[in-house]
Amino acid sequence: MDRLPKPVAIIAAALLAAPMAASAHDPVAGPAPTAARLDPAAAEAAVVVDAFHAALKAGDTSKAESLLADAVLIFEAGGAERSRSAYAAHHLAADAAFAKLATETLSRRSGGGGGNFAWIASEGAVRPQTDGKTQPRVTTETMILQQTAGVWRIVHVHWSSRTLPTAPR
Repeated sequence: MDRLPKPVAIIAAALLAAPMAASAHDPVAGPAPTAARLDPAAAEAAVVVDAFHAALKAGDTSKAESLLADAVLIFEAGGAERSRSAYAAHHLAADAAFAKLATETLSRRSGGGGGNFAWIASEGAVRPQTDGKTQPRVTTETMILQQTAGVWRIVHVHWSSRTLPTAPR
């Protein structure tokens, strides 16, 4: 975390140290997402997270890119993109194409923050189409945002997923 600004490193360390409950149930069956789980300090940041996902779903890669900080750090599937330009050059178009064909369900969201930083943690499921077949996955996402000159930008993203458990027959 020595490459992150000190406040981002502190927030990231706190998130990594927080206990997370493992779950074997379908997250779609969980409670409906609610803004009440967000601290007021995170409400504006959550709007930016939602706008980022909406831009990907719409295929608006320019809009999605504009919501990222120049030095954004994106972790996904064991890999890392270390800037907005690297993400735009390597994975942004593919992520938009994926989102356009997928059905995403948000089951839980929480968030907090203070000062010029906020974090948003989301859990849900995605049902992408691959070779004409649905491949359901459980998803988790953490985004850290920084507000500069009154504008929130995403400075860190961590995406994780696994195969959606199937109910016993």
